[in-house]
Amino acid sequence: MVETYESIRHPLIREALQSHEMPPRLEIVSIADVPAGTGMGSSGSFLVGLLHALYAYKRRPVAAETLAREAFDIEMNRLGMPVGKQDHYIAAYGGLACQEYRADDSVVITPLHVSEQAILELRDSLMLFFVGYTRAAANLLHVQKKRSEQGDSSMLESLHFSKLLGLQIRALLESGDIRRFGDLMHDHWMRKRARSEGISNQRVDELYDLARTRGGATGGKLVGAGGSGFLLFQTNDRRHLRETMAEAGLSEMDFSFDFDGSVVLLRNH
Repeated sequence: MVETYESIRHPLIREALQSHEMPPRLEIVSIADVPAGTGMGSSGSFLVGLLHALYAYKRRPVAAETLAREAFDIEMNRLGMPVGKQDHYIAAYGGLACQEYRADDSVVITPLHVSEQAILELRDSLMLFFVGYTRAAANLLHVQKKRSEQGDSSMLESLHFSKLLGLQIRALLESGDIRRFGDLMHDHWMRKRARSEGISNQRVDELYDLARTRGGATGGKLVGAGGSGFLLFQTNDRRHLRETMAEAGLSEMDFSFDFDGSVVLLRNH
């Protein structure tokens, strides 16, 4: 327990409690399935969940848009972290959705019209493997943000390519052509890897090539800003890819899609 906001060493907890004028002597317990710094949006998800819990503590209903906007404001504006909005919004809303970022700083969330069969096919074709170490994404993101603000043509072209690729992926998923998802992930990873040093490294490149040449993966990417964390692949042979990655020393992380977003579970005492 602490007596003042300044005594709270965890920056997200400190800013969340202070912005909601909560008593600093408040017990908070956090449990996660993945370690921090792995590109899985853990900080954004944690902050959205914490804010949701604070609203529930005050018995106030809150919309997903408010949770996402407040969480992003804390990380980006109050703490100065070079984060994007995607983690906060998908944590708040959940599901498979298209996020459109507009010039007035608003965000439009559009759920994808994907059939149940396509969702199951997509889920069964994706596999996630932990590379084995974590990193802080801030340095990578600072460099990319600086280059973007300076009008670096190669950086802006790469980001524009990602936007167009996202629209292609949306059309692919909604049409049910799931088998081509891995090809588009591969195109995205090849372009993203060339943005700046540190996004990939020799070990990540070797593991990625191994998965595609020997493991049967059709494509994939390193999740998050880059450097380390989790490799996501699409495959038609889960067993073969699992065995190949296990031989390389990687552990698999099982997962599924969440369509509820942030929720609060109340327990009677």
